[in-house]
Amino acid sequence: SLFNGKDLSQFKGYKKDKPGNAWVAEDGAVKLIKAKGKSGGDLMTRGKYKFFELQLEWKLPKPGNSGIIYRVAEIDGPSYKTGPEMQIFHTMKAGGKTDTGSCYALYAPKVANLKPIGEWNSVRLLIKPGNKVEHHMNGELLCSYQIGSKDWNDRVSKSKFKNWSQFGKIDEGHVCFQDHGNEVWFRNLRIRSL
Repeated sequence: SLFNGKDLSQFKGYKKDKPGNAWVAEDGAVKLIKAKGKSGGDLMTRGKYKFFELQLEWKLPKPGNSGIIYRVAEIDGPSYKTGPEMQIFHTMKAGGKTDTGSCYALYAPKVANLKPIGEWNSVRLLIKPGNKVEHHMNGELLCSYQIGSKDWNDRVSKSKFKNWSQFGKIDEGHVCFQDHGNEVWFRNLRIRSL
């Protein structure tokens, strides 16, 4: 389990020793609370993972944006300079490359199965040997891709990531939960190496 339901001892902040104080453990969930005087930043696992299965549930209490960013290295710039992102957003459509469930700006979900705002969505993110990735949500496969494949490289070369030399190149890295300025909740976080 990535989260003991009580505190954030298994996490740190991106490029920080501790999570920002806007991240709290409450009601058995990890919550990003937006309030005056609270600073967030991305919440990051202390451990690093190469091939793994991540399971969790997330919800947005109101419309907003977050994401699950994986294989992150702590370098200059934001976490998504190295890590691909499974997008969390308040809209979802099949074919939407920046909607919920996408590999942000690269691969769109094939189906739209987002629950209404305020309801929990269940996620399985798999990064398998051979760098084969699958995004599952609410029991359905949304998209699959292979990091480093010709198709991946072609898509990256046409995206905003093209000038970021380390994007998608980190073999083993942290998992980040993105602070995009909006409240987001996570629970039942589990990760296992494959």
